[in-house]
Amino acid sequence: MFTRSIDDVEKVEWGNGTSQRVLTAKDNMGFAVAHTVVRKGTSSPLEYRNHLEACYCIGGSGTVWNADRTERFDITPGVIYVLDKHDPHHLEASDDEDLVLVSIFNPPITGDEKHVLTEGGFSAY
Repeated sequence: MFTRSIDDVEKVEWGNGTSQRVLTAKDNMGFAVAHTVVRKGTSSPLEYRNHLEACYCIGGSGTVWNADRTERFDITPGVIYVLDKHDPHHLEASDDEDLVLVSIFNPPITGDEKHVLTEGGFSAY
């Protein structure tokens, strides 16, 4: 058994926000947990080719879209979105507040991954 405070975990800048990797592969739990902040007014094209991800909203609001922006899902506190097929997606925080998520990855991330956001493609790891 162990505990870890978010205050003891460094913030990793990922392009349009920060991620504090509270639980990573080195913890041998079979999944990873991150505290993710998406900055207000940003849109991020993302894809996890090597991980399945679920994100539970604990603050703020935003939207997640499928790759071609034909499906929109509003994200508010208490809503989880699940990327169960390595789905490329667009994650947007509302214009007036940051979107705050608890992100769970399976298999676990190592903790040093970073997105590279470019125009015209999905940042992937």
